[in-house]
Amino acid sequence: MRRYETIIIMDPDLSAEKREPVLKRVQDVIEQQGGFLALLDDWGARKLAYEIKKKERGYYVRFDYCGTAAVVDEIERFFRIDDRVLKFMTVLIDKTVDIGKVKEEVAAAEKKAEVPEKQVAPSEADAPVEQATPSEEEIPEAQTTPSDVETPEQEAASAETQTLEPEGDKSDKIPTEIEEEPK
Repeated sequence: MRRYETIIIMDPDLSAEKREPVLKRVQDVIEQQGGFLALLDDWGARKLAYEIKKKERGYYVRFDYCGTAAVVDEIERFFRIDDRVLKFMTVLIDKTVDIGKVKEEVAAAEKKAEVPEKQVAPSEADAPVEQATPSEEEIPEAQTTPSDVETPEQEAASAETQTLEPEGDKSDKIPTEIEEEPK
């Protein structure tokens, strides 16, 4: 037995009730031919790279299954006949596959999906000492805070004020008399 992956693009204008018979038919064909459907992955409606039958969007579904060449032939024959399917593509994933291992993989994936890990942020009381907030003695003096960092606009403004208003006594640099240039 071999492992295959088939991706189909269906008409996005179809309702969920009209898409279900296509998916059910594929599942039935796989079971009738002695195959095993490992995964039915519904990707939903997406934009197409190019128009197909004057449609800019398509509804994507991926089937991951084990079976023989007869299963693939029957599924593809059904897709060619059915107008609800715009495009399809089947890829051989593995030439020899053990159905028992595939069933174990599927069971493990389902079990993992049923029990999601809780991601709870630890409270400050539970935080280890290494992650505790440092005291004022531990903070180096050269450490900058976000308010100390100047934006490029603030730097330009401070540079202007420094050149326009030099430090020191300003009266020394202002001439008291206006000197005329000789002619």
